[in-house]
Parts: sequence; C-alpha cells; structure tokens
Amino acid sequence: MKRDIQNVPYGYEPPAEQRKGTLIFYDSFERTTDFELAVAAKTAADRRFTKFVLYPLHEETVRRMTREPVQSFYKREERLHEWKRDQGQSFITVENLEGKRKKYTPLDSALRHITDVYPSPYFLYVTPEMANQFAAFSSFEEWIVKLRLILSAAPANIHPRLEKFRHRWDVVGEE
Repeated sequence: MKRDIQNVPYGYEPPAEQRKGTLIFYDSFERTTDFELAVAAKTAADRRFTKFVLYPLHEETVRRMTREPVQSFYKREERLHEWKRDQGQSFITVENLEGKRKKYTPLDSALRHITDVYPSPYFLYVTPEMANQFAAFSSFEEWIVKLRLILSAAPANIHPRLEKFRHRWDVVGEE
C-alpha cells in the first residue's frame, strides 16, 4: 500500500468552505410557477447553500394537509425535473422519497429523511400557509430548533407558535 506524503508550509490552514447547508423547498408544487421556483433557486444561490432540494408532496400527503385536489405526483415531479434541466445547475435536487413510498408521509418522517441524507444546517423554504400548518403540528417546537424557516412571502396571519419562534424564520427579500 503506497502512502502519498504531502508537504505544506508551516502555519498552513486549509481555506474555509464557501458553501454549506441545505435549502429544502417543501411544497405540493401544484400552483408554484417557474418564477417562484427561480426566486427560491436564487435565494439558495445568494445564501450559498450546498444543496437546493425540491421536495414535492404525494397526493395523499396534500389531501391530508390541505384537502385540495392536486395532479398526480409523477406529473408534478416530471415538471420539476424539466425545470431543473432548464436551469442547468448541479446543486439542485428533486427528492423522490414520497414517490417511492406512494402514500402519506408525515412531515416528521420527511424531515428525518432529509437530515439523514443532506448536509446541515437545514433551512426549510415554505409558503406562509405551509409555515402555519407546520407550526400547528405538535412536533414543531422540536424541529424549529434543528432548522430554520424561509418564507416565500410575508404571512397575513401568523400561528402563535410561529410568532413565538420569530427569531428562527425570515421572509425572502427581508434579509
């Protein structure tokens, strides 16, 4: 077994990594426009994230969370893959956990999967409505200390738990 010996000058410190963390866009992507996707991707690039993950929700998950009718999962996922190819950026990923499961996936399970697979720190990019739904879950206080939220717009009404943790979230454009 050959060993490669490297010489470095005294006091050398490797350069600090420029990019870190993961921005997860957690949404159904039913009404999300290409412009909104571009704004989210620009936010990921501006804040220098290592990964930008698009996490489309399965129909069953959307039905349980919002009771809205949505297109089938594969159609929405196909649209995201097409948008990703058009962008031509390698740090964008479309997560397919819900496509593999083919059923309702609780937010806790999705977040556990994301924290196992992608590099930290974690930022969840959500709409104000989704943020209020997330705040309504009993596990919200457990997760909000492990990740931060980035809201796509300023919320009209704020859930009390979301207001309590105001220091853990911000709105795109307010930086």
